[in-house]
Amino acid sequence: MFQQTFKKFILIAVLISTVACQKNNIQSLTVAPSLMRDVPALRLNYRFESDVPAPEKANETAQVEEKNGLVQGDFDQNRPQEILDMTLTSPDKQKVLAIYHNVADFPSEFRLDMYGVDGKILKTITHDGMAVHFPDTIVWSPDSTSVAFVAMARLGKLSGLMTDSENDKSGEATPVPTIEATPLTEANANTETANANAEPNATASPPTDQAPPVLTFRTEQIYLCDANGNDLKPLTQNEGLIYFYFVWSPDSSALAALASKFTEWRIFQYQAEQKGEMFRPMGRPRIVEKTGRQRLLDDYPTQVHPVWSPDSAKVAAAFDKQVRIYDAIGNAPTQAAIMLRNQLLLSSKTYDDTKRAEMGANFDAEVNLETNANANKTVNNNANANANTAVNLPAGVLPDESTLVSFNPIVRLFWTEDTMLYFETAYVREFKESTNNVRSNVRWHRLILSPQAVALGNQ
Repeated sequence: MFQQTFKKFILIAVLISTVACQKNNIQSLTVAPSLMRDVPALRLNYRFESDVPAPEKANETAQVEEKNGLVQGDFDQNRPQEILDMTLTSPDKQKVLAIYHNVADFPSEFRLDMYGVDGKILKTITHDGMAVHFPDTIVWSPDSTSVAFVAMARLGKLSGLMTDSENDKSGEATPVPTIEATPLTEANANTETANANAEPNATASPPTDQAPPVLTFRTEQIYLCDANGNDLKPLTQNEGLIYFYFVWSPDSSALAALASKFTEWRIFQYQAEQKGEMFRPMGRPRIVEKTGRQRLLDDYPTQVHPVWSPDSAKVAAAFDKQVRIYDAIGNAPTQAAIMLRNQLLLSSKTYDDTKRAEMGANFDAEVNLETNANANKTVNNNANANANTAVNLPAGVLPDESTLVSFNPIVRLFWTEDTMLYFETAYVREFKESTNNVRSNVRWHRLILSPQAVALGNQ
């Protein structure tokens, strides 16, 4: 009797366990992540849509803020040796950042002060040994709590020859201590500053009207201060790298940035000058958190500015004919490469055929003009050319790219929704003489993103 009861108990337990396992398996296959931010980049599906209308606001020209009248008035009345270049008002309209220079400063070197909306100065942010560069990149965080900008040691305070840091990824750097200004003359322009590697004098008290000293470097680094101009600190300390572009995440927690090695910057700049072209720097994308922690996203340089997903969970970058998406959150971030060469070849063939039917001989004349221009154009993203491996297709299916005038690299990204990423392809060539600039065959495409089925039960 006991054995029969025990067997029945075991049988019931097995049946319950089997039903529970089946239920869990069914749930694991059918329950999707509630938010796209929960889907790793590696688990994204995409659908390519070619030649779509430009996304709303994509073609809006950035509005240059008019100088704050009250701040300008303070400069006019109380600061005759300083010239106000521009002002940036915080998103919450509570603070005004003043970007200015002293009449004795070198060109392209700027200073920062924080003002209240009443036109009264709150804080001198940059000390005399710090020079702000790339003023057009200065940006408030969306939540108005921080300002990010690029700065380095002021000219005349540098010493030693500039070289790349030995390890781009290490985050290690040798800071250049701030010293008293030394005007550049023919006699001392090439003279190294004495004791350049000495430790900064931590006990020295700055003048009451000056900002406290902060470590500066021999290449452009990203700095951060709060809305009152306090807590100034370098977010990056990779000496030998030039940080030239950055954009805040929508939640104000981090920056997506581009940085170039100093030697690469100089080489590409020289090449552009020899061709009479405008210099457009290339850099490797990375994420820089407000804590200072930094993650290099890719070893390939690009001119295309990275963009954040609206939920701040991912960053997208473009390399020639491919888009890469990187996780910005999580303990085990992933990345995905979306190869678009074949799709763009096929869509370009359709686009060219349609234009040829519409324009007739005029289109063929344009093709000849474009072909001649392409023969001399610089390939800006060739570092990643081998990564665009074509999928296996029968011979002769794909058109010959040399015959397609509209087959061009990705030049811009625009992330409008968590599930919708736009990208623009175009032929772009910019010269120092702007009348010769070329921007043609501008086409917008988009990727519709969704979770892969295999990801539904493995979040």
